[in-house]
Amino acid sequence: MLSTLGLLVLAAAGTSWLLPLWVRVPSSVLMGFVMMRLFVIYHDQQHHAILSRSRPAEFLMKVFGILAITPSSVWRSSHNHHHKHNSKLRGSDIGSFPIMTKDQFAKSSRSERASYLFVRHPLTILFGYVFMFLYGMCINPFLHYPRRHWDCLAALVVHVAIAAALVFFGGPAALVLSLLVPFFITYAVATYFFYAQHNFPGVTFRDQAGWTYEKAALESSSFMRTGPVMGWFTANISYHHVHHLNARIPFYRLPEAMRAIPEIQSPKVTSLSLADIRQCLGLKVWDVETQRMVGVQGL
Repeated sequence: MLSTLGLLVLAAAGTSWLLPLWVRVPSSVLMGFVMMRLFVIYHDQQHHAILSRSRPAEFLMKVFGILAITPSSVWRSSHNHHHKHNSKLRGSDIGSFPIMTKDQFAKSSRSERASYLFVRHPLTILFGYVFMFLYGMCINPFLHYPRRHWDCLAALVVHVAIAAALVFFGGPAALVLSLLVPFFITYAVATYFFYAQHNFPGVTFRDQAGWTYEKAALESSSFMRTGPVMGWFTANISYHHVHHLNARIPFYRLPEAMRAIPEIQSPKVTSLSLADIRQCLGLKVWDVETQRMVGVQGL
């Protein structure tokens, strides 16, 4: 945690307006990817997979949650709900992408269809910084439950204050390179990962009667091939089926767990290739008859 935080501070320092652009631009991109790694470490700490009894770590990660516009009060409740209801046809939309069956979509109103498709649209995923995190993790929860989610307001205020300070001291370029680009990168990648790990060819969805926690982990969570560099930046979150099987396994032991257990060594696989990305983004609704995710052309 500390080494990643230290690297993040160094990358942020590299975006300083006192340095030349050839240093600032790569530092800005690096900051985005390192922040993504720290986000996954934060995610593990929130699951109590690491440093579960450390008060300093709890405090540090609560501060990070506010700075990273992922307040602890919202993240813990929504993400724990996601783990308990992953791949259910009903009740899985909290902390996850909504899911409609083909028949439900066909019977929905035009506005309901538009809202559903907007959430799953590639541009919405690309701009996860705005739609999923600023709005979904901060503005919306605070508007609905202000007392429970006071840290959402804190995150918004701190985010705006940092943006204003960057413009005041370094101008628009400082805002772009020290805040907008890193946050855009972090949450574009994070939102797509979260989407593709539960919306991929071969994924299964079930109603309450046929659902079990283990089936949901192994049949409705993907293993994403990333390569070692992206694997480091994403802190092994690509081993998502293992993580869903047991969220208390620390991120640095997920590969070891997969190697040690034969039953989880044949997961459903996707990757960051353009072909796989196009396939995943094209999946919109669950076809009950064929038991697979399909697009909405012709509906």
